Amino acid sequence: MEKKTLFRAYLATTVSHTFWGFSYMASRVALDRSPVFVLLSHRFLLSFLAMNLLLLFRMARLEIRGKRALLLVVLGLAEPVVYYFGEQYGLLHSSTIFSGVMIAMIPIVSTLLAVPFLREIPTRGQMAFSLLSVGGVVGIGLLTRSSGHLDWIGVTGLLVAVLSASAYTLLGRGISGEFSAFTRTYVMIAVGAVVFTAAALVDTHGSLVQYVQPLRDGGYVLSMAFLAICCSCASYFFSAFAISHLPVARETVFANLTTAVSVFAGAVFLREPFSWLGLLFCLLIVFGIWGVQQTGRT
Repeated sequence: MEKKTLFRAYLATTVSHTFWGFSYMASRVALDRSPVFVLLSHRFLLSFLAMNLLLLFRMARLEIRGKRALLLVVLGLAEPVVYYFGEQYGLLHSSTIFSGVMIAMIPIVSTLLAVPFLREIPTRGQMAFSLLSVGGVVGIGLLTRSSGHLDWIGVTGLLVAVLSASAYTLLGRGISGEFSAFTRTYVMIAVGAVVFTAAALVDTHGSLVQYVQPLRDGGYVLSMAFLAICCSCASYFFSAFAISHLPVARETVFANLTTAVSVFAGAVFLREPFSWLGLLFCLLIVFGIWGVQQTGRT
């Protein structure tokens, strides 16, 4: 692979997971004013509008004809639909620490599943550094106050989230030769817009007043717009591009960067408590990501 393409792939995955790190802060602001599925509906409808504007002004091309379009729908169901359903129910029915640890396992599970499905075999060094990065996430989780209780719904929900995120990565890499990053992102957002809008209408009992009520709040609109444009359109596109060019082990470990960024955003913008031990765990995450890139097969 050309060094220029490799650099772009690393830059893309770094930017996407940085945006997702800030998404926790934006989601917290928006969810204070809106039910979760209403927010997801607004977010993905705005994202879908933005993607179509790119097509309208010929800034991107959609190429689906004559190809296995059903796989794109499956990709969209895996991420964001199934993942968000699993994550939301998992967070509601589990402790903060347990949910953080489970989500941090996505890179490990994805790397292991890539062995039989994609024939991508990680080195021992990559697995060791990946576990080191997960250790940083666990450490940050232990520093936060644990809330909630753990039951089978929470365990099942988080397990579904982990498996769906892994399926998204493996399927996305598997079909990257057939569909462009934009095409994959477009269909994913379209599927999310349809499903989450249906869920929002059920949640509001079909009340249009309740559905549009949050849009009257300026803070909500700004937070939702950031989630839609940066954390859906841009992040999913950058992620799809990175998956096309990086082995699973190298790309998925960047997911732990999201935790480090979210801690930084909370400390700087929301004045949440932060300690030198927290900084150490964040550095551990970054060191683990660096190690995975350095110990891979060339």
